[in-house]
Amino acid sequence: MSEVRTRFAPSPTGRMHVGNLRTALYAYLIAKHENGRFLLRIEDTDQERYVDGAVDIIYRTLEKTGLIHDEGPDKDGGCGPYVQSERQASGIYLKYAKQLVKEKKAYYCFCTKERLEGLTKKVGDKEINVYDKHCLSLSEEEVQEKLDANVPYVIRQNNPDTGTTSFHDEIYGDISVDNAELDDMILIKSDGYPTYNFANVVDDHLMGITHVVRGNEYLSSTPKYNRLYEAFGWDIPVYVHCPLITDEEHKKLSKRCGHSSYEDLIEAGFVSEAVVNFVALLGWSPEDNNEIMSLDELIAKFDYTKMSKSPAVFDYTKLKWMNGEYLKAMDPDRFYEMALPYLKETITKDYDLKKIAAMVKTRIEVFPDIKDHVDFFEQVPEYDISMYTHKKMKTDPVSSLQLLTDVLPLLEECGDYSNDSLFAVLSHFAAKHEYKTGFVMWPLRTALSGKQTTPGGATELMEILGKDESLSRIRAAIEKLK
Repeated sequence: MSEVRTRFAPSPTGRMHVGNLRTALYAYLIAKHENGRFLLRIEDTDQERYVDGAVDIIYRTLEKTGLIHDEGPDKDGGCGPYVQSERQASGIYLKYAKQLVKEKKAYYCFCTKERLEGLTKKVGDKEINVYDKHCLSLSEEEVQEKLDANVPYVIRQNNPDTGTTSFHDEIYGDISVDNAELDDMILIKSDGYPTYNFANVVDDHLMGITHVVRGNEYLSSTPKYNRLYEAFGWDIPVYVHCPLITDEEHKKLSKRCGHSSYEDLIEAGFVSEAVVNFVALLGWSPEDNNEIMSLDELIAKFDYTKMSKSPAVFDYTKLKWMNGEYLKAMDPDRFYEMALPYLKETITKDYDLKKIAAMVKTRIEVFPDIKDHVDFFEQVPEYDISMYTHKKMKTDPVSSLQLLTDVLPLLEECGDYSNDSLFAVLSHFAAKHEYKTGFVMWPLRTALSGKQTTPGGATELMEILGKDESLSRIRAAIEKLK
């Protein structure tokens, strides 16, 4: 085979759904694994679903995920235009449709909407809406007469209604479809625009696409595509149909679920690298079973022939775990930059936010988790004194009251409130009284935070809170325990 060429051909209808992102990712990986080319084509011929600003979303998403296209509207590779409406303006689709009409492989249809709604046909044990080829029987003179009278029309593909059509998909294998189910697909709509299916075939051929990646909902349309390729005498591309993506309840991932698009996930506190890594595993897994992979590693390992037919479950819990692994490995400065908005939203006091960021870095899975880990810096929440009871530390409210009362003078005298200095003072105190370190630190940490878990130990918290605030909280805890 010549150079591998894949494409991502989204419609600008809003945010990029996870399924569309997976299509783009798999198309990108197939091309890059073979040192081929990845194309971007904007399919904007469905004017009713067009959303202003959606093209910018497509560009932005591809850039942030690292799926950089080699050719597209902004990178001419000699196959442009790469925007369907611009190609439509050149008359290219109508030209090819009329070629098929001339060869009796397509025909003009003038049927009204009302007539079409009443057409049904029984195929096997089911009843489907199938066009009855009514206009195929019109003579050339009748067709020309209607065209001259400006009667609205569409151009339909002339498919056989007997026998079967077979095709091969790399994931689902050989598939045969009863021709009676194919229907005579519309190629050119009454507004002069091509249908999605027809434009796809024409554009993929003219752009030299060798591998077509798309969702398995297009499996049923593939025989119609192939009949178009055959009608034109064009090579049929390699088909890679991706499995359905479902939620945890095994229902199709809904756009209304709150995390079905790339931007939903970024807004929910995930990072692009983790999202890309996770999406790559929705239907495929590497032979070494290593689940954490960079984009370069995905390029090296990806093998579309090892994709699964089974529906891929969007496991939100697993995605959060994976995101947490990326946050742990993230460069500290980048993490701080990304965490800062969440820290500022929770903490208004003048604390060292960079130190706080470093403390939470290994403890969160998504950035919004930061709030629950650091809100006590702003104010100690209401808490029950039973929190001072810790079996392992052998503490309880009574022993904690005594402990806090005993260490308070030491902490009042301490001039250096750095973590190391405070830890040394308290460790010396514990050794002198033959206490375990935890017996000293647990009541202090509880008094300082009012929480069962904190991103740092007692002395780390005191370093950030500073002497005055730390002593104030300890005194308040003593009063609470009395």
